[in-house]
Amino acid sequence: MADLGISLSLLAGIVLLSDVMRRTAAKLFAKSDYRVYVLEIISTFQLCACTHELKLLGEVGRVDLQIGLTLTYLISVVHALTFRGAICNPSGTLENVYRRRLTGRCAVARIVCQFVAAFVARCVVPYVWTLGLSDLHVRHKLFGFKCISPINAPLLKATAVELGCAFAVHSAATHMQEVDDKYKIHAIAAVITTLVYAGGSVTGAVFNPALAFSTQFPCSGNTFTEYSLVYWLGPLLGMSGSVLLFDRVIPSLAGKSVHQNGLNYNAVNDKKKN
Repeated sequence: MADLGISLSLLAGIVLLSDVMRRTAAKLFAKSDYRVYVLEIISTFQLCACTHELKLLGEVGRVDLQIGLTLTYLISVVHALTFRGAICNPSGTLENVYRRRLTGRCAVARIVCQFVAAFVARCVVPYVWTLGLSDLHVRHKLFGFKCISPINAPLLKATAVELGCAFAVHSAATHMQEVDDKYKIHAIAAVITTLVYAGGSVTGAVFNPALAFSTQFPCSGNTFTEYSLVYWLGPLLGMSGSVLLFDRVIPSLAGKSVHQNGLNYNAVNDKKKN
């Protein structure tokens, strides 16, 4: 319980520090086009750093499943409330390009920011663990901060799990566009928690290429190519499948044109802006 308390304090510290940096960046870059990219870096760092600590709690600390899922839900809500418009997910960024919310150039820049932040978190968090704030951190340091691949299934099955998780999250987010934010945040957090419960034992249920690059790629047991197949290709196919099904296939079967579907979508956005 002492280790859990310290980990919770560390999570709170990461979020608070990140939020201070976001507020500072928002003021410093208020009139700059670089503001969105700085926020993307800070928020993605927050996501990855917190996930590193949660992953350590689950794999080394062996916290109860109930506690782990509760923390997953709560941190998902916190991320959604504090990200300030940052996407923090390459798959989600590409979906925004398809929906014409972002230009291709802006999307590429955001994705670069996401992977830079993921790499920074991957390098910085072990230095925090080196401080030995808890027995959990000390034990992890003794083993050289090593981790073992969370993939516990054949590659095709593991890829299918990540694909299915990404499909579910993107589909849920798409269908909740008109839902009030105070309900949507909790609903999507519940979806994420359910997917972590369902697929966590197979792949860790990451369904975010940048987050996986930070937390899963350093682990031994699989090659870079194998990790790329599971954690990059899987989520991209899941996002693409969601877009294809709900924006193309279902409207086509219902007798609606894709063009009309796009007009309706834009009309909803215009209504929200007004």
